[in-house]
Amino acid sequence: MSGERTAALIRGAWVLPMAPGSEPIRDGAVLLAADGSIGSVGPFDELSARAPEAEVIGDGNGIVMPGMVNAHTHLTECLIPGMGEDAVLFEWFERVVNPVGLVIDRDEVALGTRLKAVEMLRSGITTVNDMSCHRNMGSLATLGAVDGLAWAGMRGVVSFGAEDSYEGAPGPEVFMAEHEALADRCAAEPLIGFRCGVGTVLGLTDPLFDLTVSACREHGWAVHTHLSEVREELTDARLRYGCSTIERSGRGGLLDAEVIAAHCIWCTERDIGLLASKDVAVAHNPVANMLLGNGVCPVPRLRREGITIALGTDGAASNDNQDMFGVIKTAGLLHKVENMDPTILTARDVLAMATIEGARALGIDPETGSLEAGKRADVVLLDGNNPELATIHDPWQQVVYCATARCVSDVWVDGLRRVRDGEVEGADVPALAAEAREAGAGLVRRAGMDGESVYAGDGRAFRAEPPS
Repeated sequence: MSGERTAALIRGAWVLPMAPGSEPIRDGAVLLAADGSIGSVGPFDELSARAPEAEVIGDGNGIVMPGMVNAHTHLTECLIPGMGEDAVLFEWFERVVNPVGLVIDRDEVALGTRLKAVEMLRSGITTVNDMSCHRNMGSLATLGAVDGLAWAGMRGVVSFGAEDSYEGAPGPEVFMAEHEALADRCAAEPLIGFRCGVGTVLGLTDPLFDLTVSACREHGWAVHTHLSEVREELTDARLRYGCSTIERSGRGGLLDAEVIAAHCIWCTERDIGLLASKDVAVAHNPVANMLLGNGVCPVPRLRREGITIALGTDGAASNDNQDMFGVIKTAGLLHKVENMDPTILTARDVLAMATIEGARALGIDPETGSLEAGKRADVVLLDGNNPELATIHDPWQQVVYCATARCVSDVWVDGLRRVRDGEVEGADVPALAAEAREAGAGLVRRAGMDGESVYAGDGRAFRAEPPS
């Protein structure tokens, strides 16, 4: 989708800069420069006097904040939400993700990504960190995620969640070739970066693990992986390696790279020390963790050790949406009740994890994640004329616990207006939904998922026995 950058003054009842040490600005504004950067942040009266020619967007009743960072998802799952809600992780993988992963192709991933990019932009997400996973080797399906994000004009990081520890897997060189092809595709897009993906440590044979570590050293690649997601992972790792997957990653050199690791729920004290000493960032996915019954990431404990915590939706097949407002509210509530302490994680803490801490976790905080002069203009305006934000007593709590995606009025990515008055610019959403509906139905039929989806058969899993 094309767009044009112009100088604009984004006005709100409150501006939440999210820069370290910053405070909310009442009746504030953000001045967008014509080059796609943030020109200035401050009181509206001062900025409007300084730039009288700039178009004013916002009536002064809403909230201006940085675009949110979705620090972990799987864009290969965009066409298969809403199945397997009664399954634990390993069962869910075999019932939902793997059948689709065997047959999905690049065009289907691109289409699903376009669909969910609309959902993400509408929920205030401007940056997404994706791990595309599939076993349809030779299809280069992961490149479809880049295609879709480029169409939407989103900022992103894309990786291939490689795993070869399964029957019939090709040699490790095939997986490394897809990493290389994906890196090349990402390099062609100014807003999209690459990371080397490790689906799971247990999912890699030793030869592929070693080749992955070597390639990261050779190319300077950062890493996106899952660590300590479920208790079974800890048990299997101890039987296989004599240690946890986090320790295995440390001993094998994987943690010598810049790493963001999703989940980190079942961490030992030694694991936590290793994460901290290696400066591993953690992507916390509370909604998906709850849906699959994985457990609760010890976020307050990790933060006390200085570990950067970001927030993610996780994939559309395990969340089951890509709405960041659901994530931030759930994150705040989950840790209050888990610790029986309402002070354990404040709304300000949660919003930081969704913005500046997410950017820091991906190593892109010099350019995005907060509203500061000179940074790229990734900006969200929330409409204060919605019922959720009509009375803003505390802007932090209002965003985290009151706002929903319905409140998102306008979104800029790199200075380009991608959402205007709640609608994604240049997107024919009904037509996109119709195309995705047809593709999703065809995908589950090819995958033989008659027990999960009514598109593929009788949907036995869908029609569970009613309660007696």
